[in-house]
Amino acid sequence: MAEKKSRVICVGEVMVELSRGTEARYGLSFGGDTFNTAVYLARAGIDAAYATALGDDPYSDALIALATAENVNRDLIARVPGRMPGLYLIETDDKGERKFFYWRDTSPARELFELDNWAILAEALLSAKLVYFSGITLSLYSNTGIGRFLAALELARKQGVTVAFDGNFRPRGWKGDMGRARTVFTEALKRVDIALPTFEDEATLWGDANPEATVARLQAFGIGEIAVKNGQENALVADKSGREFVPVTEVVEPIDTTAAGDSFNAAYLAARLKGEGPVAAARAAHGLAAQVIRHRGAIMPRAAGAMH
Repeated sequence: MAEKKSRVICVGEVMVELSRGTEARYGLSFGGDTFNTAVYLARAGIDAAYATALGDDPYSDALIALATAENVNRDLIARVPGRMPGLYLIETDDKGERKFFYWRDTSPARELFELDNWAILAEALLSAKLVYFSGITLSLYSNTGIGRFLAALELARKQGVTVAFDGNFRPRGWKGDMGRARTVFTEALKRVDIALPTFEDEATLWGDANPEATVARLQAFGIGEIAVKNGQENALVADKSGREFVPVTEVVEPIDTTAAGDSFNAAYLAARLKGEGPVAAARAAHGLAAQVIRHRGAIMPRAAGAMH
């Protein structure tokens, strides 16, 4: 297994995406926060794998084909007979802000750590270079699934695996149960090396007054590297050498803000894996996010990103 130490494993859920185009026609594609990050990591030349569970239906087949086309490793994607992936619909307003509507309660991704062969995935995490997941990932699982996943992360860190986490807090995913969300996040944060939160989400979940408060709270968990995304303003990057606000150099009028944070995280982690410092990584991350929000949907056309 040692030869796989180069790879990043992203854990979560990818869904069928319907976005409204002209004349109330909907375009079909795919997305999911950690999957979007996996795709943008692979496009940056990082060896990326995606861990999830799909069905045996044509949409799951199409998702596998998309992962293949994007060079995302698929060996950790479980297929569950008779099931189908989740679905979400995006409605975008005239400012490019979007509203999501989900049909995902029966998605097999929710049972990833309760399927018969979950231990194979847990073991694969131990041989990664980096494991990436989000608050949305955590919102999927039962307490049993969360327990198994966090135990695997703990073992992985003992093997020298870096763990990166984006809080990505969505109240609906937790059915409004803030107490459970905080409890689960607290357990997860004890096992994180790189935190990539969005300030707005942190303020909602924890009541943080400003990005500095977010950094202080995360540092109290012993997290050594933090990049707080703060919308179109900046990102606050903190590590052992101090903290620095990294401004967004180019403010773009967004067409669709879907995957702005996911692409930021991918570019940030890719730069760090290639040896760049956190500030340079945040600059690269702003650059990719600015590209992504010029396009509809989570994953921009390949040609659009080829300019870099």
